[in-house]
Amino acid sequence: MQIPFNKPYMTGKELWYVSQAHANGHLAGDGMFTKKCNAWLERRIGCQKALLTHSCTAALEMAAILAQIGPSDEVIMPSYTFVSTANAFALRGGVPVFVDIRSDTLNIDETLIEAAITPKTKAIVAVHYAGVGCEMDAILSIAERYGLLVIEDAAQGIMSTYKGRPLGSIGHLAALSFHETKNIISGEGGALLVNDTRFAEQAEIIREKGTNRSQFFRGQVDKYTWVDFGSSYLPSELIAAFLWAQIEEADAITQRRLDIWDVYHDNFEVLEKQNRVRRPVVPSECTHNAHMYYLLLPDLEKRTAFIATLMQQKVGVVFHYVPLHSSPMGEKCGRKSGTLVQTQLLSERLVRLPLWLGLEEYQNEVIQQVIAEL
Repeated sequence: MQIPFNKPYMTGKELWYVSQAHANGHLAGDGMFTKKCNAWLERRIGCQKALLTHSCTAALEMAAILAQIGPSDEVIMPSYTFVSTANAFALRGGVPVFVDIRSDTLNIDETLIEAAITPKTKAIVAVHYAGVGCEMDAILSIAERYGLLVIEDAAQGIMSTYKGRPLGSIGHLAALSFHETKNIISGEGGALLVNDTRFAEQAEIIREKGTNRSQFFRGQVDKYTWVDFGSSYLPSELIAAFLWAQIEEADAITQRRLDIWDVYHDNFEVLEKQNRVRRPVVPSECTHNAHMYYLLLPDLEKRTAFIATLMQQKVGVVFHYVPLHSSPMGEKCGRKSGTLVQTQLLSERLVRLPLWLGLEEYQNEVIQQVIAEL
């Protein structure tokens, strides 16, 4: 592939910090680098507690345990999201309830949430698609009226804001991803963000295999033991060391991605005016992090041909999610609320373009190939 869809970026300090972790003699979880990453997330995002995990999936599973999701409990979420959003709750017997998305941001349509609520509903999951914030004020208002938890799936949302508030700091709980396709990376990795203090102590316990080990190391108990449900959700200190090098450059990384995003956006304006594509929409109350750049093509047939042609030209373009409500497990474990018309139509039209640090050298070629095909 001449121009790949993604190419993981390194700042130059990652391997040095990994070697430092080794020299410190602490390769398991919760060493010096893990603590530095947690502290930075708490300061920068403004959450009450940040806990690194080995993946965003793990953070979502922890959120499901904290929300006490059990058999038949319902959790409202968009169908247009990654499978982990639903899996975390389905693993505990919960029922994902799929709601349609907005035509502008592709986030969950907040005007359709209330109709999906039943006496079994326990939580709403707000997935911030492409690092653009959901309409959180409306979602929080609905949740408060019905006594529901709000969980932010901010896998794509680090360094983005909604009305000046960092994504991940708004719901009761939130999950971040540091997968190699994200903006700030550690290969695999994630974090649970706790904004409601009633969950802080239990979150530590769940993350430590259901033990009060963290309290033991703080001298709060004289020995640690099994006290709750949990699993091994800690990342290796090697992962945290790699991540710290990325976090140190978070602002610079974000700005470079925004510059690439802006070049795409400016160059495709003429295509949008000619009704050949639709560009991403970022509401005025949101700042985004340039997690991805996508175009909405006229229909599935056009998108299929477009992807095939660009791949032949060795430009890595891809579609995104297959809606969960139409997947085998989605049909088995979940239920639809409404028709999900926008989800189906938009998922068939969306194509993602390459966006990674270093693309600047090749971006004009990508743009020319896109314009030529459209």
